Amino acid sequence: MLKSRMTRSIIIGLLTLILLSSLGLTGAADQSLEGEIILLHAGSLAVPVDNLKKAFHELYPNIEVKNEAGGSNALCRQVSELGKNVDILMSADYVVIDELLMPDYADFNIAFAVNSLVIMYTDDSRYADEINADNWYEILLRDGVDFGHSEPDMDPCGYRSVLLFQLAENYYKKESLDKALRDAIPQKNIRPKSVELIALLETGALDYAFEYESVAMQHEAMDSRFKYVRLPDAINLSSLDYADDYAKATIELTGPTPETPLIVNGEPIVYSLTMPVTGENRENAIVFLRFLFNPEQGLKVLQESGQPVIEVRAASGGDKVPAELADLVK
Repeated sequence: MLKSRMTRSIIIGLLTLILLSSLGLTGAADQSLEGEIILLHAGSLAVPVDNLKKAFHELYPNIEVKNEAGGSNALCRQVSELGKNVDILMSADYVVIDELLMPDYADFNIAFAVNSLVIMYTDDSRYADEINADNWYEILLRDGVDFGHSEPDMDPCGYRSVLLFQLAENYYKKESLDKALRDAIPQKNIRPKSVELIALLETGALDYAFEYESVAMQHEAMDSRFKYVRLPDAINLSSLDYADDYAKATIELTGPTPETPLIVNGEPIVYSLTMPVTGENRENAIVFLRFLFNPEQGLKVLQESGQPVIEVRAASGGDKVPAELADLVK
């Protein structure tokens, strides 16, 4: 009887091992690959990327992921203007890669995540006990209230905030609301990256900041002082149902050259990534992206980190997606 149980346990164990292996979840480290990966990513992905690195390191301990966070527009310019060696670039807006990197500095653009805009604050923010999705603009415009957003020319969260102001004017039927909100923000409250505003919230230098919902969720989970207001779908740039309405808002940004400004219309927030042609670690980058695009590995890590994900698909350059990734990209 004991021998039969042992045999059955061994068989079950082997079958389980085979199943986990097929999903890439055995936890067995691959020591054969080594080197590095240079990864640039949107600041709003800071927490998810840190978690991705930890999970990836468990599987590939000899590959070092060197990451740098920043505004997506600014990161793309490190490639296009400085020729920086970058293996993977993750943008908070797929349009940025399309406009600033393709086709000269990147061959494809893969969408993998979504988000929405919220207003983040703390328990100590002025009128924290009053603000909601209906009166937020009235609260922000009260005397003594400090609020801000990131720099539109450097960070998608920044220009999306300005687009939201335009949409809010129409949604709430408040004439000149867009201008009133923009005029109420001093330059000191506009920072290169949206995540930099969180430090200002912590110190009380800001009462409110426009952030991505994923970032707000992550910080609320870590510190109960943080709160956020989820705005109506008609203005928060989260829903495909409002894509036509979002497109009515527009902003002019710095383009690839001074003579060619970048005109951006409002649209649902979609994160994407690419492998710039300046990268020098292609094999390792492919391994990382196969890990990232696996629903039971990287995508799961993102979701558990508060970053909503979508079915991985080519936003552009679908015919140029590396063959090694084709089975994971729609």
